[in-house]
Amino acid sequence: MGCMAAWGEAERSSLPVAGTRGDEPSGFGAGVVLADLERLTPEEMEHLFFGVLSDPDAAEEVRLPSRPESAGVARRLVLSVLRTWKLHQLLEAGELLTGELVANAIRHAGGRMIGLKVTRRPGWLRIEVRDSSRALPCLIASPEVFHPNGHGLRLVEAIADRWGADLLPRGKGVWFEMRIRERAAAIAAAGL
Repeated sequence: MGCMAAWGEAERSSLPVAGTRGDEPSGFGAGVVLADLERLTPEEMEHLFFGVLSDPDAAEEVRLPSRPESAGVARRLVLSVLRTWKLHQLLEAGELLTGELVANAIRHAGGRMIGLKVTRRPGWLRIEVRDSSRALPCLIASPEVFHPNGHGLRLVEAIADRWGADLLPRGKGVWFEMRIRERAAAIAAAGL
């Protein structure tokens, strides 16, 4: 597991607003003031960030406010990217697992921002959620069936082909990967 570019490292800002407050992850939106993001509706955030995530060559992350509405934004962004990349076979799992990772980051990390990154390489799709906490996630051995918490990482463990967490100088990235059947994706892209 290799570490990705760390939060707080100098990178160019993709938005014209200068300066961040609070957590400082790098990537798309690093120059956006948290208050500016918090004024955006979920639909405006989706519109703002979709182009960045859907570009397979960009390898950028987008920053979202650490609030419950961001889970829905992240799920919809991932669905849009997977549709654009013609990875229809991964839509349901990608949406579900993204929601789990974002919910965990919002619930447990305590930061003001989270990062979302979607990358594709031959044979694999990787979705990563970054936050400012260095506390690594762990599976609860046997969560109570009717208890509302403790099931998210179990879903990730059961559905993803692999998952993990990378410590970063200023936080962590929790990710999952799913295999892409390249032949099936190529056939879908060709419309056959």
